[in-house]
Amino acid sequence: MSLDFQGRVAIVTGAGGGLGRQHALALAARGAKVLVNDLGGTVDGSGGSVSAAQAVVDEIRAAGGQALANGASVTDFTAVQAMVAQAVDAWGRVDILVNNAGILRDKSFAKMDMDDFRLVVDVHLMGAAHCCKAVWARMVEQKYGRIVMTTSSTGLYGNFGQANYGAAKLAQVGLMQTLAIEGAKHGIHVNALAPTAATRMTEGLMPEDVLAALKPEAVVPAMLVLAHETAPTRTILCAGAGTFEAAHITLTQGVHIGAGDDAPEQLAARLGEVVDRAGDTVPASGAAQGTNEVGKALAARTPRAIP
Repeated sequence: MSLDFQGRVAIVTGAGGGLGRQHALALAARGAKVLVNDLGGTVDGSGGSVSAAQAVVDEIRAAGGQALANGASVTDFTAVQAMVAQAVDAWGRVDILVNNAGILRDKSFAKMDMDDFRLVVDVHLMGAAHCCKAVWARMVEQKYGRIVMTTSSTGLYGNFGQANYGAAKLAQVGLMQTLAIEGAKHGIHVNALAPTAATRMTEGLMPEDVLAALKPEAVVPAMLVLAHETAPTRTILCAGAGTFEAAHITLTQGVHIGAGDDAPEQLAARLGEVVDRAGDTVPASGAAQGTNEVGKALAARTPRAIP
């Protein structure tokens, strides 16, 4: 099956270089009309120019595709709304949103300035929320939408010196989980991509031979699968160097201990049982946790039949 995007309209944020550029080029090559958004700032988010986005647009047009440039900051909701209006005015709809924009302000937590923490969260989390909100009503109206969040192994599993980045990236997964549930009845699928790719944001973080193996192009197939009309929903795909995995947030079976005075001591003694992953599940929604807890509590109260 060929993943075709003819007739689709996509917005890719942070698409002036690196992974976002590859996303935009790939979508356009497969027939999508692409709005290329990029603030044009540095890795830490300072500065700005539409020239980076325009250069990608020029590449797409030179190859025979259709594209528009946009220099909005995803932290500015009014500018994001105007960005979506730009795509709609030109092409009549928005089918795909790839939330790729991001910055880094890396330091150990002990040395991190809280303004840097807040700014990274603002760009990654609030930026994604702004973009989702700006396209949401239109996707509901047209009964179709594909949204791809960009999470990270740092958000999923942690990484030294990136407390702000990790918090913001895992928060995008939380946003994905609920939007996928709310969008299901409207034909809106929401997924997350955890890329490992060599971009200007990873320069200096990895050895040169490793960076050479981690070409951004190798991540793009996962984005295309998550943005296509056949996409799953509530899926976290991990991708790097041509390898693809899936990450899951699971719930163990747990044990019922009760709320007696010795519950803390019992929990400490049985913690190994609580964290045992045998039979763990991927809940359909957050309600599954409460259902499991109450179910075990009620079962513990039920008198057992005498053999």
